[in-house]
Amino acid sequence: MVKKKHKKDTAWADEKATDLKKRYSDLEGVDLLRAMIKKEFLGQIALSSSFGAEAAVLLDLVLRIDPKVPIIFLDTGKLFEETYNYVTQLSNHIGLKDLRIIRPNKERLLEKDPSGNLWETEPDMCCHIRKVEPLEAALKGFKAWITGRKRYHGDIRLKLDSIESIDGYIKINPLINWDAKKIQTYFSEKKLPKHPLLSRGFKSIGCYHCTRETEDGEGVRSGRWFGGQKTECGIHEKSTKREYS
Repeated sequence: MVKKKHKKDTAWADEKATDLKKRYSDLEGVDLLRAMIKKEFLGQIALSSSFGAEAAVLLDLVLRIDPKVPIIFLDTGKLFEETYNYVTQLSNHIGLKDLRIIRPNKERLLEKDPSGNLWETEPDMCCHIRKVEPLEAALKGFKAWITGRKRYHGDIRLKLDSIESIDGYIKINPLINWDAKKIQTYFSEKKLPKHPLLSRGFKSIGCYHCTRETEDGEGVRSGRWFGGQKTECGIHEKSTKREYS
C-alpha cells in the first residue's frame, strides 16, 4: 500500500518548486543539475534511471557533477536480459558509486500477481506494484529526484516543466528541451555505450512483455504498451491521480 506523504510536505514542495522556478527557470542540463545537486539539495537528491535507450546521457551528466548521487534502478523482474547486461556495462563504464537496485515487494507480488501475468489484464496495476510502490519506498529520506523525461517524446511530456512538485518531492527534469540529435551528439562526444536493443529498432525500452520495436515514422514511445491507451507507467503521476493503491 502506498502511503501518501503528509500534507505539510506537499505544501513545502509546492512552495519550494515555485521558488526554484523563479530562480532557475532559465537553466537546463548540467547547469540546472549543478545548482540542484551542489546547492539546493546537497545529499538530499537522487536520480531514478531506467537504463533505457537514452539513460546514459543523464547518468553521465550527474556523475560528472557528483559521483556519489544515489542512482535508483527499478528492477521490475520483467526487463529484457539486454537491459540487465547494460546496467552492468554502463555502470562499469561511467563508474557508478551508489547504484540502488530496487525490486517489488514479494508479498505484494503474491497478493496481486501470483501467476506473473498481471500485465495482460491489468497493466496499470502491474506497473503500480512493480514500479510505483518500489519507487515510493526508495525515495524516502530524499527531498528531490531527477528524471530524464523530455518534451520531444510527445504525449503528456510535451508540457513538461524543468522543476515540478509531486507528492512532497521536488522533481528535476533537466533534459526537457533536448532532442534526439542532441542526445546522440552527447553519446558520440562522450563515447558512451548504447543499449543493445537500439540496434534492433527499440527507441524506448521498458518491460519485455509491454515493449516492441518502433516502426519508421512512429513516435519515440509508440512501442510502449502497444495496442492500448496506456502511455505512462504511473511513477510521474501525483498520488491523487492514481487509480490503484
